[in-house]
Amino acid sequence: MSATTMTGRASANRMLALGRAELTLLLRNKAALFVALTLPIGLTFSMKQTMPKDQLAENGLSLGTAVLPGSIGMVLIFAVYSNLLGVYVARREELVLKRLRTGQASEPEILAAAALPAVGIGLIQAVVLVIGGSVVMDVGTPERPDLIVAGLVLGLPMMVVLAVATAALTRTTEMAQLTAMPLMMVSLIGSGMFVPLEILPDRVADICRLLPLTPVTDLLRGGWTGELGGMDTMRALGTAVLWIALGVFAVRRWFRWEPRR
Repeated sequence: MSATTMTGRASANRMLALGRAELTLLLRNKAALFVALTLPIGLTFSMKQTMPKDQLAENGLSLGTAVLPGSIGMVLIFAVYSNLLGVYVARREELVLKRLRTGQASEPEILAAAALPAVGIGLIQAVVLVIGGSVVMDVGTPERPDLIVAGLVLGLPMMVVLAVATAALTRTTEMAQLTAMPLMMVSLIGSGMFVPLEILPDRVADICRLLPLTPVTDLLRGGWTGELGGMDTMRALGTAVLWIALGVFAVRRWFRWEPRR
């Protein structure tokens, strides 16, 4: 067995061990678990009631193709981003991150391991929505499942790095509820989750396409409808990758491993 393989296996074992510990803490935190598991579902029913059905039909969208991508977007926001923001701030303030940093685990391993439970829950919920939502809302199977996979593959790490970056600006766990609001609000309003960009004025839609979760929503919706063109697909992929890169830069530049005073 090569040294590289042994190193990679040791790294994976460390991350799994840390991830299991984080999962235990998440299961004990009933409030965080409740938000992660039930809030996206509750908001999905709200979206179903408030979607402008006439305008959707005029733009070639059904209720299902409008609601389901937004539902997965809310899973990314509440089950991954909001949840992880509180986790990173709490572990930093409790000096857990500082102690882990003195061990064998590297900084990326520590941050990634803390994200494993939330990412796992988010992925499971997304898969359930893709399968169950397709049946319940009668939208059929996705026309381009590769775009749905791309949306999840990019959306999950994007929410992780943005959660870590936001934690760098958050002094206490109580403040995490406030510092999460800007991204949550602009995403819910302008990323095509509650109101598809197809029914917005072109100039407003172009601005909204620069928001972090918009390319993910576009990829997910295009996966169901099959109507996302080649240039639009490349734009969505490029925008999502750019936000991930900006998040990584912010983490490397500003994230602190000790409590903010």
